[in-house]
Order: sequence, then structure tokens, then C-alpha cells
Amino acid sequence: MLKSIVPCMVAVIMLCTSCAASTYYQVTDPGSGKVFYTQEIKRNGSAVEFRDAKTGGVVTLQSSEIVHITPQAYNQAVPPPQTTEKK
Repeated sequence: MLKSIVPCMVAVIMLCTSCAASTYYQVTDPGSGKVFYTQEIKRNGSAVEFRDAKTGGVVTLQSSEIVHITPQAYNQAVPPPQTTEKK
């Protein structure tokens, strides 16, 4: 009995882990056409606020177009930070 429960528990844990994956957004300012990328969006009435992944700055837009994107699209648009090695 115990041998059949263990594989089921492992499958449930793996499923829960994959469901907890990050969400990625592409946010466009329709007025300027500027595109931002973020992983979290806060709504304040009709405005949205988020941290731009490219600059690290906090952005607030009164009007925006928000699209869920894949992790691959996000990683292409937002390169990983450069590491500097000390010699």
C-alpha cells in the first residue's frame, strides 16, 4: 500500500510546483508605444503600477495594454543581468 502512495505523492508535488511558476507580462503604453516587461502588476483604479524588468524603475500608467507572455519571450526581451568578475 505504501509503495503505491509514494509515486502519487511525488506526482502531486511536481504538479503543484509547476503550477506555482512565475507569470510574465508585456505592458504597452498605447500613447507612446513604449513596451515594458514585468512579473507583477498592481492595479490602482484604472491605473497599473509595476517594476520595469529592464530598468528596475517603478512605472505607473493610466492607460495600458497588458498581455501574458511565455517565459521564453520574457527572457528574450529581458536579458539576464551581467555579472562582473573581480580579478
